[in-house]
Amino acid sequence: MELKLALEQKLGLKNVEYKHNLSKKALFHEAIAHDRGRISPDGPDTDKKAYATKLGEHGPLIFLTDPTCTGRPVKDTFAVAWPEVDDKIWWKDNLQKYDPDHYSTLLKRVVQHVNDRGDALYVQDVYAGSDPSYAVPYRFVGQYATHAMFAHNMFPKSVSGIEQADSKRWTMLNVQSFRCKPERDGSRSDRAAIIDFRNKICLVVGRADYCGLVKKTIFTVMNFLLPNQGFLSMHCSANIGSEGDAAILFGLSGTGKTTLSADPNRELIGDDETGWTNSGVSNLEDGCYAKLIDLDKEAEPIIAAALSMEGTIIENVPPLPGKTYEETDPQDLDLTDSSRTENTRFSYPLSCNPNVAPGARGGHPQTIVLLTADAFGVLPPVSILQGEDVMYQFVQGFTAKLAGTEVGLTQPEAAFSACFGAPFMSHPPSVYAELLRDKMEGHSARCILLNTGWCGGPAGEAPRISIRDTRALLNAALRGDLHPNGTAVEYDTHPIFGLRMPKSCPQVDANILNPRNMWKDKNKYDAAARKLRDMFRANFAKNNFASYGIKSLV
Repeated sequence: MELKLALEQKLGLKNVEYKHNLSKKALFHEAIAHDRGRISPDGPDTDKKAYATKLGEHGPLIFLTDPTCTGRPVKDTFAVAWPEVDDKIWWKDNLQKYDPDHYSTLLKRVVQHVNDRGDALYVQDVYAGSDPSYAVPYRFVGQYATHAMFAHNMFPKSVSGIEQADSKRWTMLNVQSFRCKPERDGSRSDRAAIIDFRNKICLVVGRADYCGLVKKTIFTVMNFLLPNQGFLSMHCSANIGSEGDAAILFGLSGTGKTTLSADPNRELIGDDETGWTNSGVSNLEDGCYAKLIDLDKEAEPIIAAALSMEGTIIENVPPLPGKTYEETDPQDLDLTDSSRTENTRFSYPLSCNPNVAPGARGGHPQTIVLLTADAFGVLPPVSILQGEDVMYQFVQGFTAKLAGTEVGLTQPEAAFSACFGAPFMSHPPSVYAELLRDKMEGHSARCILLNTGWCGGPAGEAPRISIRDTRALLNAALRGDLHPNGTAVEYDTHPIFGLRMPKSCPQVDANILNPRNMWKDKNKYDAAARKLRDMFRANFAKNNFASYGIKSLV
């Protein structure tokens, strides 16, 4: 259908100029020329938001978000509580109900606001998903060229074989210049990100210009759609070995999900959003959205190289003192500077990786890895999970925040996120846990809990498990060395967590495999382990996981 007619019928937009499917180079120049908004707490809404570096159009675009939106505004994220989905969605603090009547009138106000302004809108047509069995057309419509460029980076531009594509299309309307009024519109603040499952609309309004909203909103949608087809949508990275042996790695930020999936001996499928269908695993995206804060360029050479590539987007990295962005080589940016946010980001196409699997797809995974970074120094470096163990650890989704990473945080703090991505999971966690269990059993997949955290004591008192040992443990799991495959594998059982810990692993000092061995004061270890166990128990009870049929194991 012709674009103007389609958007008039879908949203009611009229007499609007559309800049449709511009190239990234064109969007680069449009962003610098036209993207305007607030970039400092007391600044005007007319400040320049997008900048070139010393490399000009042959380098990255730098984008500065509103200072109140340097990450996903989780308290302003909603889905419309239409009757047909009200009892199916996992309602929680970061996905709240939006009243249908308030939403309907809000959408009309936003559209009228756009029609009255008469501004040009950027439209980018992409796809959410690379596998036609579940992929949906995704149309971004918004006021910022940077967001259209981000969509170009992050999603497939074409997917063949989708049946009834127009009827499956989702549309995001992203209007930064509109301000909600809570007493009138039913919002929490002057901004909102709202998913409308009935009409296939994602509405983003107000000071909500963090680029991640363009991808995480549709990811939340896909997490609702895929399980309805019997497919598993996952917040995980995935890769595949030379023998066709696929693996998926679940993990929260800081656990090594991106780093460990980037293996020179394995082809990358994706680093964040993955689907597992009847034919195997596939990437929901066509790009990467990596954290930049404190980036180690030697450890992350792919990201480091992409910083200077044409068509990439650097988000919220401050300028160097006394220099403009235009005077700065992107390699000279201070990636330790968190003065704007700890959540500095970088968007680049998947093709920046030198070793991507054809079509960003692979067969059924043979190895499932649940990543955690235990800053308490309690959990084993590797544990072997089966059956109920997998479901329990999956719904808990544990890692730990480090002291110093947040204001007021002086000791490690437990962080639990169901399915390793709770904010984006739109069904109850048991839906994903049961799908994971069934698919693992159906394809004889093995599973480990891989701890990339601290050993011999808590963070600040003991070293982190070396990347060398973590890689050796992961490689052993990928080979099947840690699971019985015709030869006996000897284990210890953790006395408090019940985890099975292998007694040996090639190229790894056996002493570290039982974490208690590494603590000088065994009584302190036992106390720390009991304290962490109690945190697991409290999180399990708070989320009422037992009501979903999940068995408590600690």
